[in-house]
Parts: sequence; C-alpha cells; structure tokens
Amino acid sequence: MLDELDRQIVHALQLDGRASFSRIAEVLGVSDQTVARRYRRLRADEELRVVGNLNTWRIGATSWYLRLQCTPDAAQSIADALARRPDTAWVRLASGGTEISCVTRSRTKAETDALLLNKLHRTPRIVGISAHCLIHMFYGGPDSLFTKIGALTEEQVAAISPPHDPHDDVPELGPGDRALITALNRDGRAGLPELASATGWSETTVRRRLTDLRRSGALHFDVDVPGPALGLQMEAMMWLSVAPHAMVEAAETLARHPEVPFVAATTGPSNLVASLVCKDVGALYEYLTQRVSAIPAIHHIETNPIVRTLKREGAILP
Repeated sequence: MLDELDRQIVHALQLDGRASFSRIAEVLGVSDQTVARRYRRLRADEELRVVGNLNTWRIGATSWYLRLQCTPDAAQSIADALARRPDTAWVRLASGGTEISCVTRSRTKAETDALLLNKLHRTPRIVGISAHCLIHMFYGGPDSLFTKIGALTEEQVAAISPPHDPHDDVPELGPGDRALITALNRDGRAGLPELASATGWSETTVRRRLTDLRRSGALHFDVDVPGPALGLQMEAMMWLSVAPHAMVEAAETLARHPEVPFVAATTGPSNLVASLVCKDVGALYEYLTQRVSAIPAIHHIETNPIVRTLKREGAILP
C-alpha cells in the first residue's frame, strides 16, 4: 500500500504526468533519486501508471457507457476482446461475472455505429445490450480521486500544475497526433525520442505539439492507481434516477464526495452514473445509507459491484 511520500508523488503526477523527477523532488523537498526510485518501484509493482488521453469533451467526441449481459461462459473472452480495442476504457466484469461494462469513445457516427449496431449485435452469447450516452461530466477525466484525497498542500499544487487555458482553440488532429496519443496511452512518460519515432516528427515538433495539446485541454494525463494500493478494496457503479430539476445539484453533491472519482449525466432510465470506491463492504453500506440517502432528489439507485477490472484508462500492455 502507498505510504505518504508515494501518495505525494502520485498526486504530483496527477497534476502533471510529464513533470520531471527533479521538478517533483524540488516541490516535495526530497532528492531526484528518491523520486525516481519510488516511481520505478511503483510502476514495477503495477501500483502506478501514467497514461495520456484525449479529453473527449474538448475534441468533440462522444462517450458511451455500455452494459452487456452475457452467458457466464462467454463473459471473460468478450471482455478481453473489448479491452484490446483502442476505443475502449474501464472494461469491467460485474454482477457475478455475467455483465460487462465499459466506456467507448468515438468521434464520428460511423465509428459509433460500427461497434454499437454491427460488431456487438453479431457477437454470440451477448444476450442484452444497453448503451448510455454520457452527455455531461461533473467529475472525472483530468480530475481524479487524488484531487480530493491528495497529499500535497495548495502551494505544492500550484507549483507543480502546468499552464492550462481551456479557452484556447483545440488544434486540428491529424495522423501524427493519433500516433502521439497511441504512444502516450501506453506510457504517458515516454521520452521525446520514443515519441518522435512513433510520430515521424522531430523532437522539437513533438515538444511543441505536446505543449499546444495540453494548453488547450485536448490532452490530459491520468494516473492509474488500483484501489487496493490506496486501501480501497470495494468498487461499484451507481446508476441514479434524479428529479430533472435537481440533477445538477445532486451530481455536484456526489462530485464533492471523496468516495466518488467519476460522475456524469447520462441518457437512459437513469440520468446519473457514478463510480464509487470504498474501504470494504461495510464502508459501502455506510456510504449508501448515510451520504447518498441524504440527497433528497435521488428517488432510485442501482448499485453494481465490480468483480474485476480488465482495463482502466491506459492501453493493454503486452
């Protein structure tokens, strides 16, 4: 499990996934070697991974949350196939291993139709499909659990955070950008020589493009830390039905809860979806009966415990 210095390093990387070890060390008041050694240990132990992602909302793409009901003998193989796709994230098994949930992102209607209307409907042993369009994110993406429970002071956060201006125009994305994002999705801290090789650009062009994409908010970096590394053993999804006039207030309330790393408005029978991480089953019960029940506008909730996570934000590594 992460100790206090580990948490500080992770929080720093959440703020700037490509911050140098020397810059992090200066802010934390430790040596470069200590930060580098800690990072390499955490990554080797699969307790930390930095990944680069396009910000769906900034580039005009559409995110869908899929729930697939499968026969028990097929769920694992179907989930594995979904996890290998470059357009999916958060591929999970739930409901005793018979339901697969995942997020898929597409920039065009043709990309959406290819998966939702063609591929999945022709997949044997999928017995039910529901697709929910994520229409507004209240918390998640560039924000994370560490933004709420992070170990850095306000002064340290200000010192490590990179420049960001969401009013900047999003640059038009070309084939080189796609190659850049693919490489960063494998390793958000990949060096300039590796990124130059992946894109066919010079290192100077890569550096300039990274700056432009990050400053506009089109590119952000996630820090993947499994729940158990934080002492959080219980994960679940919550599907909530909320009175429309109170949906924003309810979502913003959930977004302030330290147990909730993601909450968004969605289409379908439920109009809010949120992810939830807790210490254990007892903490889950306490959260639902004390925190969620205190939000009067919520009139129905479905809680779906996660059995296994096959893919988080980053690409599946060989």
